[in-house]
Amino acid sequence: MITAIVLIDCATDSIPEVAEALAALPGVSEVYSVAGHVDLIAMVRVREFEQIAQVIAGSISKVPGVINTESHIAFRAYSQHDLEEAFAIGLANAD
Repeated sequence: MITAIVLIDCATDSIPEVAEALAALPGVSEVYSVAGHVDLIAMVRVREFEQIAQVIAGSISKVPGVINTESHIAFRAYSQHDLEEAFAIGLANAD
């Protein structure tokens, strides 16, 4: 699975509508409304590298209200959840 984090600037008066339209696109798994220098952050998850261009340039950038995008490709994911699974030995909790 290939993950891209897409920072999105959009028309201020249409942030909720843009977010809903983005969340409905194939390949977009989540959309976050955020504080900071961008309006929205979209998580794109696809199986093949070529699909990233289709989703970002072919779909996200064409949603009405999207002004600019900046994309970041993730190399590896780190999370507490992943670490717990990596060190688990498969025993059920003995409560």
